Amino acid sequence: MTTVGIATGAGRGMGEECARRLADMVDVLLLVDRDEAGAAAVAKDLNDAGHRATAEAFVLDVTDREGLARLAARVAEFGTLRAVAHAAGISPTMADWRRIFEVDLVGTAALAEALRPLATEGTAHVYFASMSPLLAGIDPPPEVAAILDDPLQPDFLDKIRDAVGPDLENTAYAYPWAKHGVHRFARKEAVRLGPVGARACSLSPGVIDTPQGRQEAARHASMQRLIDATPLGRTGQSQEVAAVVAFMLSDEASFLSGIDILVDGGVHAAVRG
Repeated sequence: MTTVGIATGAGRGMGEECARRLADMVDVLLLVDRDEAGAAAVAKDLNDAGHRATAEAFVLDVTDREGLARLAARVAEFGTLRAVAHAAGISPTMADWRRIFEVDLVGTAALAEALRPLATEGTAHVYFASMSPLLAGIDPPPEVAAILDDPLQPDFLDKIRDAVGPDLENTAYAYPWAKHGVHRFARKEAVRLGPVGARACSLSPGVIDTPQGRQEAARHASMQRLIDATPLGRTGQSQEVAAVVAFMLSDEASFLSGIDILVDGGVHAAVRG
């Protein structure tokens, strides 16, 4: 049996580090990224290093439904889907509120929908969320949660904006709402996948030293305050997050499903505890 892994956002940062961990866990590894050159460079590096997996770059925007169908078909060509590390996402300074929702929440749901028919005993997914909704204390009322729980419905963006209110157009507010949706989606996906022996979880990074994280820190003074409040006294490293993802996707975590894992150096405990 040929096992297949997927790492999204694999051209750099946490997605790249997840790909490097998955390269010894599966037989074929698809490196998904919008950046063709970045994904191709990581694939070449992994293949030249002689890891277990044969790495292949797969150029894709996770909001592209046709592209996601092609990704699922490519997995099926190779073998059995074993592990998915979905790290692709955008942060508040990178786009407007609609695009943040489209990529971070709708894209997660669309990827899961495309791959769901391939789930089997031992398949595991980890969707990247964030500590931001935990720090913000987001707890929507049932009528808003019902909208958030159906991100693939028609007019989802208009419906969630009307339900939450105009503040959602502030990207610093939209981002934690979208990531809260990922938390909720992972729980529901775990219930859907469980009957076939497959698992789904989310992972919430804290302040991690990545190009994206540095961009946010440069524009928001609050990021430095979070770093200062982190009990471990530093930012996290992509490799530290990827190590947790690798465990979550491994057979050693075979009874772990439907939960969010917070990897934040203790800042949530310090700020909200």
